[in-house]
Amino acid sequence: MAPATVYLNGDYLPLEQACVPVLDRGFIFGDGVYEVIPVYGRKAFRLEHHLQRLKNSMQAVRLNNPHTDEEWSEIINNVVERNDGGDQSIYLQITRGVANRDHRFPGDAVPTVFVMSNLFVMVPTEQLEHGVSAITLDDIRWQYCSIKSIALLPNILLRQQAVEQGAAEAILLRGNEVTEGAASNVFIVKDGVIITPPKTDCLLPGITRDLIVEQAHEHAMPVEEAIIKQQELLAADEIWLTSSTKEILPVTRLNDQNVGTGIPGPVWKQMYGLYQDYKQTLREAD
Repeated sequence: MAPATVYLNGDYLPLEQACVPVLDRGFIFGDGVYEVIPVYGRKAFRLEHHLQRLKNSMQAVRLNNPHTDEEWSEIINNVVERNDGGDQSIYLQITRGVANRDHRFPGDAVPTVFVMSNLFVMVPTEQLEHGVSAITLDDIRWQYCSIKSIALLPNILLRQQAVEQGAAEAILLRGNEVTEGAASNVFIVKDGVIITPPKTDCLLPGITRDLIVEQAHEHAMPVEEAIIKQQELLAADEIWLTSSTKEILPVTRLNDQNVGTGIPGPVWKQMYGLYQDYKQTLREAD
């Protein structure tokens, strides 16, 4: 396989040659935002939605958008075409740029733009057949989780706690309410009804999350965007984790207790099939 090619501030170059100054505010402060975009059959998945979320994040942190949608699309497609392999996962990061270390915004910094491609790794078949374990933890993150910030240390600490307890993910609670996973959105199913927390500043508006809600409506599957209490999570018939890389992952053990029957449920199986059909339609589109 050829060496990975990335985009950095207007240039396409080998990953090993891509460097940014140590005074970049992304390195010093974590002052930046990012997106992760799946690519199936060399076609970016719901690119319009990802770019809109990227713009929302930039606006929220008062970071000037350095490109139009058309320019972003061209950069992303160029990175996809310059990298070998099958399906890909595009990582796109923008920081406020290089400036002397000062908490206030620099007046003349130029944003740093970095885009790279990774091979898209499908969830292992064993996890789809048997599900994964999760634990619940207090949501210790800041109050603007709707911003896709590169400052992810709280998420890292929460995920690491889950890993150290043999779990795939931590499902987070603010008080008695579910927000999301450390790196995923959360759905439950109860009595055939699909439920996911409503969009607030306390959770990231997931692109996969939104597609699942759309698919449920289109196929007459009962779905609600509603607050999920801790007790409702613990009593759920099914629990799902969703993200651009996980797609839709069933949780069959929560806090060392079975979820429902302890195997992936029938509503998950139906939605997972619909999701794969949607991806195939994208692959086959002209």
